Amino acid sequence: MTLAGFAPLARIQGVRFVSLQKGTPAREAATPPPGLDLHDPMGAAKDFADTAAIIANLDLVISVDTAVVHLAGALGKQVFLLDRYDACWRWLSGREDSPWYPTLRIFRQERVGAWGPVMRRVAGALADLRASTTQ
Repeated sequence: MTLAGFAPLARIQGVRFVSLQKGTPAREAATPPPGLDLHDPMGAAKDFADTAAIIANLDLVISVDTAVVHLAGALGKQVFLLDRYDACWRWLSGREDSPWYPTLRIFRQERVGAWGPVMRRVAGALADLRASTTQ
C-alpha cells in the first residue's frame, strides 16, 4: 500500500500523522498526499528502541502488516492493522481482533488489492475514536 492510500484519513479533523517507515518506501513521506499532515521523525531512528520510543508517544498506530505492528502491539499501543486478502496465518481468519495483541484491531481486504473499502472502514473507526476522545 502506498502513502497515497492513506489520503482518505486526512479528511478527519484534528488528526496528525507520523511516519514510522524506513528504507525505500520512506521516500514517500517527503511528498505526502494533499491535506495529509505528516511528520517524519524516522531519520533519527537508529533501531527498534528508537522506533518504540516514537510509538510510545502516539495515540494509535495504523499500518499494513509490518514489524511496526508487532512492536506497537507488544507495547500495548492501540493498533489498526490493514490486512491483505491473503493474510498471514498469524492474524487467523474471521475475526477483527488478535489473541496476541489485545489492543489490535484488524481491517481486512475483502478482495485482492481492494484497499479503498478498508480505508473507508478505518476512516470511520478513526473518526469515532477521535469523537470519543474529544468529548
